[in-house]
Formats: sequence, C-alpha cells, structure tokens
Amino acid sequence: MHFQIIFYEDRNFQGRCYECSSDCPDLGTHFNRCNSIRVDSGAWVLYERPNYMGSQYILTRGEYPEYQRWMGFSDSIRSCRLIRTSRGAHRIRIYERPDFAGQMLELTEDNPSLTERFSHREVHSCSVLDGAWVFFEHPNYRGHQYLLERGEYRRFTDWNALHPTVGSIRCIRDY
Repeated sequence: MHFQIIFYEDRNFQGRCYECSSDCPDLGTHFNRCNSIRVDSGAWVLYERPNYMGSQYILTRGEYPEYQRWMGFSDSIRSCRLIRTSRGAHRIRIYERPDFAGQMLELTEDNPSLTERFSHREVHSCSVLDGAWVFFEHPNYRGHQYLLERGEYRRFTDWNALHPTVGSIRCIRDY
C-alpha cells in the first residue's frame, strides 16, 4: 500500500509543498515552515525537531488547513514517520505506578476523560498489547501528545513525557 502526506508552507494548502511517502528524519531541507497538511493515506507522527525529537503530533487521513487543527504549538515540523497501525483489536493496560504496579485499567477503545474510568490523573507505566495509541495531556484529546506503539513502557519517560499526567487516550486507526 502507498502512504502519503503533503506538507505546505502556507495555510489552506498554499505555497511551496513537499510530498512524503516514508519516514523522514529531517524535513528542513524541503520546507522552512509548515502551516497546512493533507494526509492522503496512512497515520503519521510529526515532530517539531529533526531526528524524531520534540513535541509529537499524530495525524490520520484528512485535511489540516492550519497548524492549530493538528493542535500544533507552532509552524515547526522537522521530521515525520509512518505509524504502523492495526486494523484489528486495540488493547492497552495502564498502571498507576512505575513497573506495572498499583491499580491497572485495560482499555480497548478511545477514552476522552481518563479520570472517569481510572481514579488517577497520572499514568506511570503501561503495556500496549495490540495496536497503536496516543496519550493526551488533557481530557478531550488536548495538549501534548505521545505515541505509544506495541511494547512495554516501565516509566512515563519511556514514552518521552516530562510528567505522568494523562487526560485522555485514543487508539490509532488507519481508515
């Protein structure tokens, strides 16, 4: 299957553009700023800095006419990679303490307000059993985003978070 994302320097899909169909550790040679994006296929994680560093933004198929639509903090996108999604089941276990200790909650669907199902605002460890997931810092899928793919995360720093606060969780589906 062919995957594609198109970056535009200006809002509303104007200005210089760059078409990308695979992981790219340094987009800086292709454009100076990114103010709009069109995702034709696939699910992508974008990074504010080269080499997959800095704030993350997860985008699925659709049009994003300005960077606020993907909850961007600025027009700086410097690297991207394709997310390996699952068309089947999605399953994640979250824990209140590091090293999979304390209260555990297993999720198979999106959760817009984690505190309604989990009595803690903090997630210190998790295990992604199936699919790919995004942790959002605030409820209703707002704030900093963190991509979690299949595997174990013993501490919140393992998913590159600065603190363990998780307000909402969404599974990534490539439609």
